[in-house]
Amino acid sequence: MNYQKYRPYPPLNLKNRRWPDQTITTAPIWCSVDLRDGNQALEIPMNLEQKLKLFHFLVKMGFKEIEVGFPAASETEFKFVRKLIEDNLIPEDVTIQVLTQAREHIIKRTFEALEGAKRAIVHLYNSTSVLQREVVFKKNKEEIKALAVEGTKIVKALADEREKGSIILEYSPESFTGTEVDYAVEICEAVMDVWQPTPEHKAIINLPATVEMSTPNIYADQIEYFGDHIKGRDSIIISVHTHNDRGTAVAASELAILAGAERVEGTLFGNGERTGNADIITLGMNLFSQGIDPELDFSDANAIVEIYKENVRMDVSPRHPYVGDLVYTAFSGSHQDAIKKGMDRYKKEKPKYWEVPYLPIDPADIGRSYDPIIRINSQSGKGGVSYILENEFGFRLPRSMQQEFSVIITNESDYKQEELSPQEIYDIFIREYTNIYSPVSLKKYNVTTEDDSITISAIATIDGTEAKLSGEGNGPIDALCNALTQYAPVSFKVVEYEEHSLEQGSNSRAVSYIKLQDENGKSYFGAGIHSNINTSSIQALINAFNKMVKALTKK
Repeated sequence: MNYQKYRPYPPLNLKNRRWPDQTITTAPIWCSVDLRDGNQALEIPMNLEQKLKLFHFLVKMGFKEIEVGFPAASETEFKFVRKLIEDNLIPEDVTIQVLTQAREHIIKRTFEALEGAKRAIVHLYNSTSVLQREVVFKKNKEEIKALAVEGTKIVKALADEREKGSIILEYSPESFTGTEVDYAVEICEAVMDVWQPTPEHKAIINLPATVEMSTPNIYADQIEYFGDHIKGRDSIIISVHTHNDRGTAVAASELAILAGAERVEGTLFGNGERTGNADIITLGMNLFSQGIDPELDFSDANAIVEIYKENVRMDVSPRHPYVGDLVYTAFSGSHQDAIKKGMDRYKKEKPKYWEVPYLPIDPADIGRSYDPIIRINSQSGKGGVSYILENEFGFRLPRSMQQEFSVIITNESDYKQEELSPQEIYDIFIREYTNIYSPVSLKKYNVTTEDDSITISAIATIDGTEAKLSGEGNGPIDALCNALTQYAPVSFKVVEYEEHSLEQGSNSRAVSYIKLQDENGKSYFGAGIHSNINTSSIQALINAFNKMVKALTKK
């Protein structure tokens, strides 16, 4: 790879930079550019109906500024703006934004589209970068500045014909990151000299990373430098519009806020030309995860994904931050175990702040359920498997049993080369630990108590032949163990016993778990499920005993 054909982006010699010591404490002014910047990047742009549907959804999410189109670019764009205005579809607290080049006939067509709008942002732009000046326009700095100034004069003349404050100017020195920062200040000041903004009627200066050319820290330096050197700072709102060419548009926007930007333009899921724009979903949820109100509603992530897929006709990566299908899913055994323990603690202790390993936010906050957090495949461990059994079916397996069952599940998933559903995991549990009727199948039993001794009498089928069993002990399980001793190939003992009521399904049912150990130290597990606790424990013992006999007989 011929890396020598590229050169590093020159850093800005910014002394005493302040932004690294800042923190974000409030949400910026958000402006969605989905309906323009995002729309122009689609193979098949949205039609009028799709744009209307997405506009209403953006309003519902809480966007107060929405770039609705480039009215002079196409008839669809023009008609869309007219429909919003004529049908009174723009809420009182929402301001639409329209894009226009610094060319007279385009600006006039833009104002035609805005006729009757109560309030609108006219976003005027022209490219100012060294490369664009030299290659595309073949104009010097003064000529490029003259284009911006002349365009602003036209906008101002048309705005002056309307109610004061109803037209807000936004100016973008397009390709700001490829423009000398001092020249960017100069051209923006020339534009503001024409517009004459005030602290009461501010203008917007948008500083776009039209092409992301540097690391985010250099972009932050540029924003801080601009804010320190532009005159009339209290009369302008500094806005940023980052593209994702280097994959760091979100980081660049966040650092720009630290550096003094007050407004962010972006799109849902970062849709846009080339690698896209800053992703407002991620930006907003990043704030949310730090305990800051994002001032946008992300509480129904599935609805956001669906409206995007339906109207933009693009997919959302399953690994997309916060809202992807797999971001609250753990396949790794150690991760699953940590999540399970964290969730158990959170439910039990109910702490003030969310703290669960591997989950930066509570999935419920964006409308996701806990059900799919842990999914099981050949990489899964005991924590995940036991979490599924407990939360889906109410089984709380003893720790040693969890370990054994997780190996069974891992082998099953590895053999099938696929993920196992909760129902499949349940079915495997039932198959492995319950309803094991050979060699011993218990038909009925009776337990009697005399002094401190328990006697069990039972009718069972053993290797297909009916037999009577009888044994004494300090409890039903001990008595049945003594009764089964003559049918065991080796001596054995119960080393672990647990029971609990099933939390799901019928509340009257109980589940028992038994761990047998033979004279060689080998362990065997069984489980029993029944409305009678004695019966469930006896079933668990029979199932564990049968597993032991089968295993030893095979040898």
